[in-house]
Amino acid sequence: QVQLVESGGGLVQAGGSLRLSCAASGFLFSINSMAWYRQAPGKQRELVATILRSTTAIYPDSVKGRFTISRDNNKKMLYLQMNSLQPEDTAVYYCNNAGGAFSWGPGTQVTVSS
Repeated sequence: QVQLVESGGGLVQAGGSLRLSCAASGFLFSINSMAWYRQAPGKQRELVATILRSTTAIYPDSVKGRFTISRDNNKKMLYLQMNSLQPEDTAVYYCNNAGGAFSWGPGTQVTVSS
């Protein structure tokens, strides 16, 4: 059974940093391209970072230069280092494979105060 459990969120002031973690189980983590998504209140879920099997990372312009996605295949862990956080980054953050194919985990709340 696929499980994705996110952690590391919290309340931070604008300009601060957080590191999110995602513990994955129940599937072949190492062969999946993985991604972080976020959903702000009243908005659709959006993709914020993708890491391919080759560890190549892809970011939308909104987070490029501020967020860094990484993975540890041995530990089946996915990470998101978020720097220079802004209030518009406030959302619940989720991990999933790059196509969003698995059941969604509970997410972790990130709140950035101005």
